[in-house]
Amino acid sequence: MLSSPSSLPPVSSPSLADRIEALLPQTQCTKCGYPACRPYAEAIADGSAGYNQCPPGGQQGVARLAQLLQQPVIPLNPANGAERPRPLAVIDEAACIGCTLCIQACPVDAIAGAAKQMHTVINDLCTGCDLCLAPCPVDCITMVDVSGTDTGWDAWTQQQADAARARHDFRALRLAREKRENDERLAAKAAEKLKAVAAESAATPEQQAEQQRKKAIIQAAIERARLKKEQQAEEAAKDSP
Repeated sequence: MLSSPSSLPPVSSPSLADRIEALLPQTQCTKCGYPACRPYAEAIADGSAGYNQCPPGGQQGVARLAQLLQQPVIPLNPANGAERPRPLAVIDEAACIGCTLCIQACPVDAIAGAAKQMHTVINDLCTGCDLCLAPCPVDCITMVDVSGTDTGWDAWTQQQADAARARHDFRALRLAREKRENDERLAAKAAEKLKAVAAESAATPEQQAEQQRKKAIIQAAIERARLKKEQQAEEAAKDSP
């Protein structure tokens, strides 16, 4: 049986932060001063950040945001960097030592490789964020311009931005899942260790004192993990719409 229109759940309209985020290039480069495009969009929406702090979007990006916000078009803030052609990260594979630091730094999973193995950039996925440069201990990564003289939104399409945003969001979910699974493994390991310590023979007062000391250390670690899990759950609930 089909639901009547009145029984369907209401469809919420995009918030101002949602609409701002949709106009950002999603390079996740942090040049705006925020850890990703979404926090920057939220800061613009609440008035704590200017709408001219995104170098990858360039002056066109400022104009797009100004139109949405019904504000004047202002110059890109030079404190956040200069508008430039779109760069692509290139790894000198002969010099790469396989440390994986660039893989960990890439916000869109655009670098492939494994520990102690050569890494390589997946060109179609790279947003040119520059974040892989600083962690590289052997300076084997360079940024190469790939858009000629085109900058801002002339060098980057909405389709590319949408795809980069999806990869960034998927990566965030993956990292959160991996952390949760690792925390669960550690908690299970600690519980097993606590059982093992409790089962140990402790005949003398010294042995009993040592047993209690070990149990207290493990129980304290379990309690810290529990409190941290609760705190993370509360923060996630606050962040959810």
